[in-house]
Amino acid sequence: MEYRRLGKSGLKVSALSFGAWVTFGNQLDVDQALAIMAAAYDRGCNFFDNAEVYARGRAETIMGEALQKSGWRRDSYMVSSKVFGGAIDNPSPIQRGLSRKHIYEAAYQAIERLQCDYLDLYFCHRPDPDVPIEEVVRAMTELIYRGDVLYWGTSEWSAQEIMEAYAIARQYNLIPPTMEQPQYNMFVRYRFENEYARLYHHDTVGMGTTIWSPLASGLLTGKYNDGIPEDSRMNLPGYEWLKDLLMSEEGRARLAKVKELATIAEGLNTSMPKLAIAWCLKNQNVSTVITGASKASQVVENFEAIDLIDQLTDDVMETIEGILDNKRDRLVDAS
Repeated sequence: MEYRRLGKSGLKVSALSFGAWVTFGNQLDVDQALAIMAAAYDRGCNFFDNAEVYARGRAETIMGEALQKSGWRRDSYMVSSKVFGGAIDNPSPIQRGLSRKHIYEAAYQAIERLQCDYLDLYFCHRPDPDVPIEEVVRAMTELIYRGDVLYWGTSEWSAQEIMEAYAIARQYNLIPPTMEQPQYNMFVRYRFENEYARLYHHDTVGMGTTIWSPLASGLLTGKYNDGIPEDSRMNLPGYEWLKDLLMSEEGRARLAKVKELATIAEGLNTSMPKLAIAWCLKNQNVSTVITGASKASQVVENFEAIDLIDQLTDDVMETIEGILDNKRDRLVDAS
């Protein structure tokens, strides 16, 4: 396993991590969850990602019970939660969003569900236009001063919003966000590579990243090339949007590119999931790639992507770019 600094913080996070979105609370019980988490942990994973809204809190409950059964030392792994959507069906206005009240209560509820004394990482799951960013920064700073959170960050915030939070923290001697959790994969890359480019520099924010959906919700596994499998997440309640995307003109165009990319994977004697994950890891602005799985065998395969990075030579990357054809001309150099 490779370990990367989370931005300019002193925290070292495994380049490959594991997240509970989709599977925990929907497809897996505690013992199944522990088996999958153990497969990741045994391969060097030290970060497990979660959120209050995943299965309306059930995902955190399952992860917490699995961690208790694991017997692992608390100082050998990190857990996260994310605040915004609420952990109950039809939350009231004070049971969701980024008000100081909800940020506090969601943190302590997550700590209780995860059965831990503190959260290593705590994310604002989305920006909240109804709450001043100064209120968010102050609430997160107070939680860190209390010892209930170690690092705080954002997820799917714009570069402007992140810079505003950073500026407020510096102006009032508060703690700025350490990391952002954006979607990043072969098909969704503009924000990560362009909009955020200046935020990675240590003389600006020095932002770390915990990227999600490296397989583009399964499209980059190749499993949808010949239709939708019965056990696919697309057949789960609440994921109709994913099926609609697959059936759209854009979705069909992406599937065509996956079939072309599969020839590159075959030439490297690897699989599409490993190629897609290694492509994300190739970008050094990625602190960690959050992977997901419903089977331990999928974890084993995904984590083998770390060994593929060196095979992604300049020539291979150029061939991939030729297939994707989605690298914007106005891309900013973030080196």
